[in-house]
Amino acid sequence: AAMDYAGLAGLVATKLELYRGDPGGWRSCRRTDEVTVSWRPSDEFAGKIYRGDGLMPASPADVWEHVKPVAGGLRVEWDENVKDFEVMEMITENISICRTTTPSVFRKIISPREFVDVVVTKQYEDGTMLSAATHVEHALCPPQANFVRGLNYPCGSFCIPVPGESNKTQVLTFFQTDLGGYLPQTVVESFFPATIAGFYSNLKKAVETFKS
Repeated sequence: AAMDYAGLAGLVATKLELYRGDPGGWRSCRRTDEVTVSWRPSDEFAGKIYRGDGLMPASPADVWEHVKPVAGGLRVEWDENVKDFEVMEMITENISICRTTTPSVFRKIISPREFVDVVVTKQYEDGTMLSAATHVEHALCPPQANFVRGLNYPCGSFCIPVPGESNKTQVLTFFQTDLGGYLPQTVVESFFPATIAGFYSNLKKAVETFKS
């Protein structure tokens, strides 16, 4: 049976909107100059959902240029946790099936991972942009021997205009990932807050040097 990728994409965008609108139950776990990271138990799997919230010193358009999920996009250049990003199939103009690979990290305790997701982008009336994803199976992406297949549950990034501050953007991210394999819980628990902090500091460096 054909997967209803478009239907799934709609559900994912709705879930992200719910996470954004629901301030309850988040526990702060890490704070840097760029981001406040918090978590709560996931409703989707046995792990946690993490939220990152920070301001970037750039316009929403410039920030979006760095996070938007497109082939040949800037994400692989600045995000040290994305080794490769491929669009396997375009479903509609704003829904695609993508494969992301990650390098080995944490002193090689976490081996390379691959993720296959349906990815949706959405623009809101106030200028906010959303990129959201969740895991899927796809014929063009059979599991590969040299990667552990991880699963992203509804996750994504909002680039939100800051009223009256055209050169600032609130970046609100939600990470909800089963890394797969056999990792000690302590490794997983320290990996995500550190990775999210790195995502924000690397994004900040990238947008500061970027001139559109």
